[in-house]
Amino acid sequence: MKKSPLYTRTGDNGTTSLVGGQRVAKNSPRVNAYGSVDELNSMIGLLNSFIQTMPSGTPDIKSDLNGIGSLLFDIGAYLATDNTSGIDANESTPFTTKIDKAILKLERDIDTLDAAVPPLRQFVIPGGCIAAAYAHVARTVCRRAERDILTLSDTGAAITPVVLNYINRLSDYLFILARYLNHSTSTPEPTWRQ
Repeated sequence: MKKSPLYTRTGDNGTTSLVGGQRVAKNSPRVNAYGSVDELNSMIGLLNSFIQTMPSGTPDIKSDLNGIGSLLFDIGAYLATDNTSGIDANESTPFTTKIDKAILKLERDIDTLDAAVPPLRQFVIPGGCIAAAYAHVARTVCRRAERDILTLSDTGAAITPVVLNYINRLSDYLFILARYLNHSTSTPEPTWRQ
């Protein structure tokens, strides 16, 4: 079987195709939104490469991050589809049901990780072990993705609310994951000093 070329030259003029074929500028709010989600997914993959196999009885973080990566791919595809007309953003679909379940899982995981670390008494700054530092970078990319999705929504695009809910919850998960990774490796957690 002949392989397809990796380059098409169709984007040389600064445009790209959405799912469905519509051409848009590469710096459009829609491309920024799914581009930030793609960057977040890459950062999750990088973070996962620094996660050591955790001992038995502890959360399976590597598997959890793989699941997050798959869902972020789904969200990116959703955002890359021009769904600005004729779609009720609040309609329940298999996609929204999947995200709702993923939000509940993130909340359970946040509670589990939070129960394993000492109470927060000071502001945490990014750092500690390498994996925790990458979790913080992923968290900040996640917050940017959230802003870019909001910007897309402000253009009139029909964005289902559960997408923003998931991205918001994911940033919380990445914060507590950074704390957990430092704690589980006995790495001092950097804190803000006035």
